[in-house]
Parts: sequence; structure tokens; C-alpha cells
Amino acid sequence: MNMPAKNAAPVSSQEPAKTAISALWRPALVQAFVKLDPRQLQRSPVMLVVELTAILTTVLCFVPDTAVPTFVTVQIAVWLWFTVLFANFAEALAEGRGKARADSLKAGSEGLSARRKEADGSFKVVPATSLRKGDVVRVAAGEMIPGDGEVIEGIAAVNEAAITGESAPVIRESGGDRSAVTGNTRLVSDWLLIRITVNPGESTLDRMIALVEGAKRQKTPNEVALDILLIGLTLIFLLVVVTLQPFAHFANGSLPLVFLVALLVTLIPTTIGGLLSAIGIAGMDRLVRLNVIAKSGRAVEAAGDVHVLLLDKTGTITFGNRRCAAVIAAPGVSGRDLAEGALLASLADDTAEGKSIVEYLRALHPQAEPTLEELTSVPFSAETRLSGVDYQGRVFRKGAVDSLLAFRPTTP
Repeated sequence: MNMPAKNAAPVSSQEPAKTAISALWRPALVQAFVKLDPRQLQRSPVMLVVELTAILTTVLCFVPDTAVPTFVTVQIAVWLWFTVLFANFAEALAEGRGKARADSLKAGSEGLSARRKEADGSFKVVPATSLRKGDVVRVAAGEMIPGDGEVIEGIAAVNEAAITGESAPVIRESGGDRSAVTGNTRLVSDWLLIRITVNPGESTLDRMIALVEGAKRQKTPNEVALDILLIGLTLIFLLVVVTLQPFAHFANGSLPLVFLVALLVTLIPTTIGGLLSAIGIAGMDRLVRLNVIAKSGRAVEAAGDVHVLLLDKTGTITFGNRRCAAVIAAPGVSGRDLAEGALLASLADDTAEGKSIVEYLRALHPQAEPTLEELTSVPFSAETRLSGVDYQGRVFRKGAVDSLLAFRPTTP
């Protein structure tokens, strides 16, 4: 993460939000005019009627009528066009938020590099997008895995929370059923030699992006029923308005056409018809912002009828990395001794779990800590599943229970 210079001017936290909003409304404004195509508006018959009346009113602006001042006709035409454009803009803005989510997923993989193994055995740094099926790459602790692949050498802990939601790192090693790795996940410890198994555009992340971009606006049963109601009301009011002129002629009168058009648009349910699709898309976008992909509005509506939800693993509902919440001393062990041992054993553990233990104990039991020069650090390893330090002739280790039971410190 790049830190600002000391003399740099403070940056407002509202600037990124303003930039994001600007990036959404400008394309949406363009799409509002693109969606004026009647072939696109036929999905919303109510707004199609409004557009046709707007076109008719615009034509009437150039046809003199002594009964209606020109500025009144122009004003009605402007309001009708504004109604259509506003409905199109709302729908385009809702669609743009979903596209922005897909763009953010793409941005996560842009600029990612990899160390590819060449024919002579050396490693060359190349863009991750240039990797092809069969390429071999080397990934070290703290680096991102550049693509989906299979481990052919090494053993390491991999943080797959970005893809699976599982907060605890998983062990990946060559051979067996734990050799598959996913692109854009981070290596927590050790190193791996990975053979890429997919070509660009075929990775797990690419399929997620395609799923977000391909989320279709299928109408839900409730929307279909509401559409039928709106169409029915529009036809009824259209018949009512059409019959007004013959009745006026029968009474030796006349009604200006522009007033009949304005009356029709006033009667038909333009607000509901214009915003119905935007409401459905906004519901899907709200789920996407919560990292849940809805393939259609029908799925969102069906989810409202769910009363019991069964999840296959805790990673589906956790927020991220596991954190230390309490330390419990065994019988005969004081809290101070426990805090000292747990702190020293976690100093060399660079995983999120180890860092949270150090942070928790520093706040719970403030104590003098040895410098790094006084310690012999043993970083966490996926092979040993242990971490710790050697300090003043004492050995501090933390890790899996079976690994601790099997651990035998070496004597000098």
C-alpha cells in the first residue's frame, strides 16, 4: 500500500465515492438515449406509449394550432421526453452498478505478474495474462497465485478467502486431492511450484466475472402479473381518451390533440411502468454488493420465500480472517505465563491468526518484548504446521495439536 508523503495535502475520503458515482452516471446518461430505441422499450409497454406520445407532441409543436399556444405544446413535449429519459436513466444506472462490480473483479487481476519457468530452468517475470495451459510458475509466501493450476512441487498454506469465503488458510501440496489451487488467492507460507491448467479467460475468476456480467433480467412472476395489470390499465385509459374527441364533436365542441395526449400520459401508470425494471435490477445489485451473485430477478424473488438456509461451511457466512477473542490457561498455568508464551510463540507467525494473537495479547497484558536480534524465529510452515521462537534457551512453539505432540526440541 502506498503511503502519502509527509508534506502531501490531505485527501478527502469522499473523493473516491464521488469518482465512483461520476463513473456510473455518465455512461448511464448515454444509455438513457440509447434505450429510446422502440425495440428496447417494447419490454415496457407503458413507457413505449409515453415515447410515442412524446414523438406525437413534438410533431405538434411545428403544427400551428390557434387553440393551444406553442409554448404550452413545447412544455408538454419536454415533460414527456423527460419522463422517458428518466425511466431509461434509472434502469441504465442500476445496470451500470452490476457492470461496475464485474469491472472491480477484473481490476483485481490486472497488473498481476508471475515467475514463469523457462526451458533452461530459469524463471522470468511475465504478466499473469500471458500464462498458458502447461506453463510452470513459482509462487513464494505473500504473493498472489497468478492462475488456476496444480501444485507439482512444495507444500504451503493458501488463503482462499477471496474465492471461497473460508477464513482459515488451507494446505496445498503436490499429489493427492489437495494439489489444486485457484488464481488470485494468496500464499501465506513457504513456496509452491504450480503448473497452470487453464488458458486466459477460463479461470475461476473469469467465470465469476462472466456470471456477474451475464446476470439476466428475467421477469419474475410478480413482475409479469404487474405488467399485465399496467398494460390493461393503459389500454382502458387509451380507449377512454380516444372516445373523448367523438363525444366533443357530438356536443359541437373540440378538444386539442395535445391536451388529449397530456391527459393520456397523466392517467396511465407511468411511474410504476418506468421504474419497475430499475427496481428489479437494483435488488440484484444489492445482493452483488453483499458478494452474492443473483443470476436473475426470479432468483431474488424466490429467495424471499426461504425460511431455512443450510450452509456447507462456516466460510460462507464469516467476514474474513479468524481472530483471537480469548486465551484460556490450563490448570496450574498463570495468566501472565500463558500470555508470555502465546505472545512469543506467535511473533514469527505471519498469518492473520498469528497477528491477531499478538495484537490481542499486547492489549491484554502489556509486557516488555525481546528484540528481533534476541530471538531465533521459526516462521509458520505448512509442512511442520508450527511457528515460534527460541529465546534465552527456551523453546516456544504454537501450531496444530498433533504437530505439537510430535514436536521434539533439538538440544544444543
